[in-house]
Amino acid sequence: MSVKIRLKRFGSKARPYYRIVVLDSRKPRDGKTLDEVGVYHPIEAEENQISFDSDKVRKWLDQGAQPSATVHALLNKKQFTL
Repeated sequence: MSVKIRLKRFGSKARPYYRIVVLDSRKPRDGKTLDEVGVYHPIEAEENQISFDSDKVRKWLDQGAQPSATVHALLNKKQFTL
């Protein structure tokens, strides 16, 4: 099973927000998740846009989960070392 860390979309058409989740790569974007590790609000102020549990992210990365390109960029934006 290939596990990915990626975004799951919520919110309305003009006001999206995303949860950073861990799920099987074969599942749909909004399907059942294995774990929820953070949130991303692109409309909020710059300092409030991204929040995540670094311990959970580290645990999943150590177990072999691969972050999507967008999640990778978000983690780098918060100076999280991969």
